[in-house]
Amino acid sequence: MRSSDTGPVLATATTRLRLRPGARRATLTALLLVLASVAAGCSGGTPTPAAGGATPSGPGSATPSAVAHLAAQPAPSQSSPAPPVPAAPGACPIFPADNVWHADVSGLPLLGNSATLVGSIGTGAAVHADFGSGTWDGGPIGIPVTTVPAGQPAVPVTFQYRSESDPGPYPVPANAAVEGGSASTGDRHVIVLDPARCRDYELFAAKPSGGGWQAGSGAVFDLRGNALRPAGWTSADAAGLPILAGLVRYEEVAAGHIDHAIRVTVPRSRNSYVWPARHAASSSSDASLPPMGLRLRLKASVNIAGLPAQARVVARAMQQYGVIVADNGSAWYISGAPDQRWSNDALHALGGLHGSDFEAVDTSGLMVNPASAQVR
Repeated sequence: MRSSDTGPVLATATTRLRLRPGARRATLTALLLVLASVAAGCSGGTPTPAAGGATPSGPGSATPSAVAHLAAQPAPSQSSPAPPVPAAPGACPIFPADNVWHADVSGLPLLGNSATLVGSIGTGAAVHADFGSGTWDGGPIGIPVTTVPAGQPAVPVTFQYRSESDPGPYPVPANAAVEGGSASTGDRHVIVLDPARCRDYELFAAKPSGGGWQAGSGAVFDLRGNALRPAGWTSADAAGLPILAGLVRYEEVAAGHIDHAIRVTVPRSRNSYVWPARHAASSSSDASLPPMGLRLRLKASVNIAGLPAQARVVARAMQQYGVIVADNGSAWYISGAPDQRWSNDALHALGGLHGSDFEAVDTSGLMVNPASAQVR
């Protein structure tokens, strides 16, 4: 969804043309909600999307999930969540426990212009979980993650923005899940998790090409390290950040605790970025607009006790770990991975939270090195 603030921009070293499927989805969502309200006698219910497509199966098929499915879990308790648990020896974490994505920001000071930044995103705009169960507009709801087995063959990948992309080959299977589905005209992110190598491979605008793939850009992340991309480099995301790290995943919500910040989009951004982001995607110098990488948190004063269990875990994470501005798109759209076990009605309850419930925080005191995601 990368674009300038006055419309699509021509490709340069720091900007790219991006479609805005989030904004389109918001419009369609509003229309369907109106129709559903009429059909339900204005009961306020949320339409449940149709059941999703079948998951690829069979020999050599990839599994579109970051971790194995868990059994049904009881509703999370109201007790304070435990701190992040380090991965077991030999296991592959989604970045180390001292990575900025796992930093607790509930006690950090506010930025002096917090109110201005929040206002530019939209104080009256509602939070929207841009993920769920079933399908929407022909594709899964959210950004899917394809987990590949050890020894997955690497294939060639060609890039439009080659100078800021990590070169291939990438272990992306032919049947890798694509954001929006195989026929999508949107961002078409492809996220591949390789636990054996402990690597995260991410593509933007990805399409199969011959025996490999072509993409707008691509990035490879060592999930056991804290290295950031070179300054000024994009990734598969506008901010030059890993997408996987900021996705809400069903398994963690079912376990009752999310231990990381959540990816969020904003309607307009500034032509600048702040740590840990590495790339900007705007032509505007308006200081009231958020830079890429801005960390915001849900105010501690917001009462989340009445939210459904799934929504409550997400809201608690936004209070403890916050959200990170990662791309241009619809206001307060938070990202997650699709899963048939999501309750779309429960996730829709997050719409009771608005921009006015958030504040921008100063993360500069966490930084150890501007080229590293490690925190003090």
